[in-house]
Amino acid sequence: DPGYEHFKIAEKSHGNWIKLYLEGNNSEILLNLGKKVLKQYLEALKTLSSSLSKQVAQYDMYSMMVGTVVVMEVLLLLLLSVPKALGSRAEFEVPLSPPLFSLLFYLMCLMLCAVHVVVCTSAESLCYFCSMSWLTAVGVMMLISALMCGILSAIAKIFENSRLPLKYPAVSSSSWSEIDVLILAGTIGHVLSLGASSFIEEEHQTWYFLINTLCLALCQELCRNNFLLKECDPQHSITVKQNFDSIREASECKNIDIPAAGDSKLGKTTSSAEIIKGSDKWISLASPWIILICCRLLRSLNQTGVQWAHRPDFGHWLTSSEHKSELSFLAAVSLFMIFFLVQRRCSLVSKIAMALGLLGVYSYRAAIGNVIFPWQHDSKDISKGITEARFVFVFVLGIVFTGTKDLLKSQVISADSSVKSTGLWEVYSGLVLLAALLFRPHNLPVLVFCLLIQTMMTKYIWRPVKFDAAQITVMHYWFGQAFFYFQGNSNGIATVDVSAGFVGLESYVEIPAIFLTAFATYAGPLLWAIHLLCYLSSEVRR
Repeated sequence: DPGYEHFKIAEKSHGNWIKLYLEGNNSEILLNLGKKVLKQYLEALKTLSSSLSKQVAQYDMYSMMVGTVVVMEVLLLLLLSVPKALGSRAEFEVPLSPPLFSLLFYLMCLMLCAVHVVVCTSAESLCYFCSMSWLTAVGVMMLISALMCGILSAIAKIFENSRLPLKYPAVSSSSWSEIDVLILAGTIGHVLSLGASSFIEEEHQTWYFLINTLCLALCQELCRNNFLLKECDPQHSITVKQNFDSIREASECKNIDIPAAGDSKLGKTTSSAEIIKGSDKWISLASPWIILICCRLLRSLNQTGVQWAHRPDFGHWLTSSEHKSELSFLAAVSLFMIFFLVQRRCSLVSKIAMALGLLGVYSYRAAIGNVIFPWQHDSKDISKGITEARFVFVFVLGIVFTGTKDLLKSQVISADSSVKSTGLWEVYSGLVLLAALLFRPHNLPVLVFCLLIQTMMTKYIWRPVKFDAAQITVMHYWFGQAFFYFQGNSNGIATVDVSAGFVGLESYVEIPAIFLTAFATYAGPLLWAIHLLCYLSSEVRR
């Protein structure tokens, strides 16, 4: 390397300078030689630095291009599917099956494989994609070909549909509500905020702001539906009446506790405020404010992020050894509330399993010394709680199995949507029980508030106002992201609770530990995603 050669020359000159210096030579020759040595060292350092920079800047262009092509194809395919996905019916169709049997797909696979062989055999530097097995490389080429054929099919289908007359002429108004504007602006704003590292470190602030703003927008929407709409609009009154009747019918077949609407006839002077009668109307109006209070309490439970993570919070106060009695009381109340909020749509067997499982959760935490029983004055007999945790795992698997059986029954034997809805809810309740086991005791209120907010929004906001599927989906996503941070997580790996991976295990076992840690970390988004499936399956009549 030229830089190394310059360094050896400078080192040799330096040796000559040292000899002259030790001989006591103080002439101008020694001074000039010293300046020359210094200059040679600096030139060597500059050459070495330039050489290192060139080595660092050598990118694996082929692997990067393959990855970029896949990402761009997926992005384009999603953009082509967005118009239907954002419609009121939320249809999302990606035409992948027809292209897999087309001649174009196989021709593209052969062409890409040929390009891969040429590039990998002629590449001078090490290439990551070329170092993969041929089976993996062929799989990537097939993926790229399938995505490209899917894009072409989607474009062809768009042009084909544009030529056909509309089956359903414009039914809904093209005007956007405040909720639509907020959802679009919030989603775009969050994506743009990820361009700054400070916003990524403090991303929880973005989600807290978005869900607080969403609650205020929902409050305005509920006020408009209950008070501000004109009483002289009979068409609106009839529409809202039909909506509430459908809610009542759906709730009756799914055992959901929604009060029945009154039987009084709606005339031209009937107000929309009469649709949700009595206390239910006021609970509906108060729901966004109650959700705001819940979110504010959750923010005080766990400090997260970077700038304020060191500040004391309610979670630190609860986990201190002096407040074990308070933590035990809070954990017991939280587990009771979890059972109360989840059991309403479960079968009798699942209710019993849920109750025993939650008792096992408290016994597990008592066994490892996190909480104490009322009759227990100290926690000297501390163990790993393996028996108690495995006791809970049995009930989790039993509840999930019961729900899966109902789902398979609804798909194979019966086409009844209520069976499918019940099956999904039981799978959801089994995962809630697993989350209760993996969460630390001071985080159990996060699970309680998650279930409470879902119940209130389902019963008093989403069903009465009749939001469409796209709006409901985005709201679930926003709250799921917010609850990820309510748990005390952040975008830093230091906040991952690895102790969840050892629950019920005597020693480290890789696969179960990875699953349990991942589930405990992403329990918030996952529970909101499954609740979205439960809600949409209960709204099949729409």
